[in-house]
Amino acid sequence: MRSITRVKYVLPLLLLPISYAFSQEAITYQKPPQEILELIDIERAPSVFADSKKQKMILVFRDQYKSITELSENEMRLAGLRINPKTNIGSRTTYYNNIKLLTVDSQSINDIGGLPNNPRLANFSWSHDESKIAFTHTTELGVELWYIDLTNLQAKRLTEAKLNANMGSVIQWFKSDESILVKFLPKDRKSLIDSANAVPVGPTVSNSDGSKAQNRTYQDLLKNTNDEFNFEQLAHAELIEVSLKGKTKPWLPSAMYTSIDISPDGNYIAVTQVKRPFSYLVPYRRFPQQTDIFETDGKLVSNFNQVPLTEEIPKGFMAERTGKRRLQWRSDQPATMVYAEALDGGDPENQVEYRDEVFQVKAPFNGQPESLFKTKDRFSQISWGNKNNAIFYDFWWNTRQVRTSLFDPSNLDQEVVELNVRNYQDAYNDPGNFVTTRNALGEDVLLIEGEQTYLIGDGFTDKGQFPFIDQFNLKTKQTERVYQSKFTDKIEELNDAIDLKAGKVLVKIESPTEFPNYFIRDFKKDTLTQITDFKNPFASIEGIHKEVIKYQRDDGLELSGTLYLPADYDFEAKPKLPMIMWAYPTEFKDKNSASQNTNNPNEFTYPYYGSMIYWVTQGYAILDDASFPIVGEGEEEPNDTFIKQLVANGKAAIDAVDKLGYIDRQRVGVAGHSYGAFMTANLLSHSDDYAAGIARSGAYNRTLTPFGFQAEERSYWEAPEIYYNMSPFMHSDKMNQPLLLIHGEADNNSGTYPLQTERYFNALKGLGATARMVMLPKESHGYRAKESILHVIWEQHEWLEKYVKNK
Repeated sequence: MRSITRVKYVLPLLLLPISYAFSQEAITYQKPPQEILELIDIERAPSVFADSKKQKMILVFRDQYKSITELSENEMRLAGLRINPKTNIGSRTTYYNNIKLLTVDSQSINDIGGLPNNPRLANFSWSHDESKIAFTHTTELGVELWYIDLTNLQAKRLTEAKLNANMGSVIQWFKSDESILVKFLPKDRKSLIDSANAVPVGPTVSNSDGSKAQNRTYQDLLKNTNDEFNFEQLAHAELIEVSLKGKTKPWLPSAMYTSIDISPDGNYIAVTQVKRPFSYLVPYRRFPQQTDIFETDGKLVSNFNQVPLTEEIPKGFMAERTGKRRLQWRSDQPATMVYAEALDGGDPENQVEYRDEVFQVKAPFNGQPESLFKTKDRFSQISWGNKNNAIFYDFWWNTRQVRTSLFDPSNLDQEVVELNVRNYQDAYNDPGNFVTTRNALGEDVLLIEGEQTYLIGDGFTDKGQFPFIDQFNLKTKQTERVYQSKFTDKIEELNDAIDLKAGKVLVKIESPTEFPNYFIRDFKKDTLTQITDFKNPFASIEGIHKEVIKYQRDDGLELSGTLYLPADYDFEAKPKLPMIMWAYPTEFKDKNSASQNTNNPNEFTYPYYGSMIYWVTQGYAILDDASFPIVGEGEEEPNDTFIKQLVANGKAAIDAVDKLGYIDRQRVGVAGHSYGAFMTANLLSHSDDYAAGIARSGAYNRTLTPFGFQAEERSYWEAPEIYYNMSPFMHSDKMNQPLLLIHGEADNNSGTYPLQTERYFNALKGLGATARMVMLPKESHGYRAKESILHVIWEQHEWLEKYVKNK
């Protein structure tokens, strides 16, 4: 049959353009069936963030989706940024439309008075004493500064719509909490160039001088001098001090400021700015940078760091630039700057005893830097504690190893103590995260009581998930479990400590039919006090069947997935259902970690726009989050056997559900997003286990991402067979099942530009495969507009009904 199909499309070459033209379909936005629509068009529960004492909880509300009108507002894509040049804020910013205060003790929820009309709120920031919250409000003309006084529950506008929120760090409280450091539009900003209609003055020329610049495939980069000009105008901001009475005072003149970081004692401010020359190869975060330290009146104290343009770094995920990096204030001291430097030249290929060294410099930052410690692998972060105790982490991606070490900041001659070395993908042996508290400087540091500190862990085991709190003795290095959740039908997520000595912790509890809500757990008195009462908005699917199934791959590797069946499924008659499998491949360096189950059947069933769970209302079985590990142990890389393992993962999942008697294995569809789309196309190309597939926002030709992709750090020229064999585009002639391709026209994710889908579809069409391509106007890698999301779900529904259920 395939040779006949090919002849049909190859012979009439002159008819191809005409045939292709008539294959286009003009279509308006569509909506899915009512049962699915009811699960999409719901009121969203608020997001919650609490103060450090867990006495005040801020509830922030937002619409579930944007509109296509919002996404159609003017947008400039420059140096990795997406900016609305009229309002001067990120064009894809998530806005909130209401704020409320929940007082934990009284469990009362209070409205905030004086909020702006039609609120579009973002950039929330607590004051240091946590009695106020600053935020931005975006109007049709620009961005305003507002704040809320939580003592009287009133909001107040402090400025007109003149803020520059294009590059983050828009607002920063001074330590007094009486004024805020704010980025403003410069008074001398020039008009932007309309690049689409500007007359060129010459070609754009790029040079290679022989040095290697092996960068990932970035999008939204600068392309010409017009882009450079526009980026510079949009990035420039003046730093202005704004008092809570609305008075303004210039602080620093216009520059391209990226970050603003105030020292723990509030006496110094580290300000980082981007400088020229710009690059057409990398986003703005790798442009030249300068970090200066100022006093609170704007007086320069130190030109602390200069970073050149970083187009060229050694190859590999563990590669780093040389010089000072990861600048941060030391949380347990008034004003000490900490940074790391590579000892291996930033090149992971260099074999050295230590990879990084971490230094500190105390105010006024002109003394000789002191070495705090050296790391065997790449430095990650520090958790500061008290004078004698702090913890640092280093890691190495190639082995998936993370190391936790204890050191004494007051005795730099003392040897560091290695507490834990483990594979960070090993969920069963994860010791948890150290608990922090606020110190006298208002900074987060390790919670240390005498010699005791604490860890909170997710508690995944081979028998289920049981979150825990451990007490760790810094002197003896012994661990004692002080609390472990006993729920077997719910999940008790241990969010944050309130008073561990008294046994109190903030928890979030959920079940498949109970919407997540917050409680105070007193594990010494064994009591629970409910704080929030968010209702389940998905009551229509409360009765569906949900279970985590475990099964084995043909090589014995343990796998799992979450299986959903319709609410009215007859377990005695066991009718054979069509099934949709949703998955995302993950690379591992050891089989033990790859085989661990982190699916929990007690999670609340929360359909979202990308979910396949909607179709449980349409008579399908759904296998969600099916395990798709790709393992490469020792010298072998996971991708060396990618296709073989991918096909084996899928077959094992289908075999397992088929063995349970629930499905018709001739009617199985597979779907995925991004790397999951790449997975889907490969499964349909190399396996006959599927009736059809849905691939959203994927990359299909790996030669178009030649310097690495996902977890592959080898370049195309080092492993051409890997790039070829893993690319569905190269195997388009093997596609014999229907494939629905969906992509956002404005995708900004590295490597998944829309051209990937367009070229792949053209190949499939040219070879006679059954395929449909849907390009979503204005949408990025994740879809935001309600119109787009409803249409995507309609497209998926029509495809599944035609090619899976009614195959």
